[in-house]
Amino acid sequence: MCYFVTIDGREFEVKIGLDGVCVDGQELQVSLESSGATTAHSLLVGSQAHKILADRGANGEWSLHLDGLLLKAEVIDGRTRAIRDMSHATVVQGPEPVVAPMPGMVVKVEVKEGDRVESGQGVIIVEAMKMENEVRAYSGGLVTRVHVKEGEAVEKGQILVDLGPLKASGAHDDTC
Repeated sequence: MCYFVTIDGREFEVKIGLDGVCVDGQELQVSLESSGATTAHSLLVGSQAHKILADRGANGEWSLHLDGLLLKAEVIDGRTRAIRDMSHATVVQGPEPVVAPMPGMVVKVEVKEGDRVESGQGVIIVEAMKMENEVRAYSGGLVTRVHVKEGEAVEKGQILVDLGPLKASGAHDDTC
C-alpha cells in the first residue's frame, strides 16, 4: 500500500509491504505495537524506540505526539492523491470548460448559467467508485452553459460546464 504523508509542508512517499516499510525510497525496519484501546503506540525504527500518540482527525489529518513533540500530518493513499490531482485546479489563461476527470454519476450541480466562478471553485460533484469527488473550475469565468444534470452518467473528458469571459462591470480597468 502506498501513502503520501505531509508534515510541515514536506511530503514523504511511504510504501508499506509484507517485507517492511519504504520511505522516499529508503527501506526501514519498522515495528508498531498498540497498547490496547488507547492511542498510545510503541514505534521501533531500526534499533530506536519511540513513544507515539496518534489521534486521527478528518480528511486524513493526524495529530502525532512523537517523543513529546507535536506534529500535524496529512496522510492520503495513492488513489486519493490521483483523484485530487485530477480534480484540483491548475493555473491557465482564460476560461476553460470544466470536464469530467473520470467516469461517474453526477450527484450535484453547484452552478447555473450566469453564475460567476473563481479558479478552483467546485462546480459539480461526481460519484465514482462509491466516492464523491468535487470537480473544480480550472479558471475563473462566467457559466455560459451547464451540460449535465443530477443523476446523469458522465464519461472521462466529457464537458460538464462551459465558461466564458467575465463581463466588465464598469468602464475603467483596474488591472496593473
